Amino acid sequence: MVEPNPTKHLNPEQYARLKAEMSTPYRGLRQLLYVGFGASGFIGAFIFFFQILAGRNMETALPNFALQVGVVALMIFLWRWEQSRQKR
Repeated sequence: MVEPNPTKHLNPEQYARLKAEMSTPYRGLRQLLYVGFGASGFIGAFIFFFQILAGRNMETALPNFALQVGVVALMIFLWRWEQSRQKR
């Protein structure tokens, strides 16, 4: 049986990129989700913030605003954690 030698068909740059992808699969997808959920949380926080400023539905707007701010903070934390793990 013939053993495959990936260095024959790939240049060193491509080989290094593929090895990095194998160690952290779906990294791009995770980052896309972080951005999407963070943007959604920011839009929700923006809307609930102005509801609070207007004084409408304070009993529901304040907890929802806190939840949206929490989602944004979580996405920022996960994004930074992902970036710090990439640098290692």
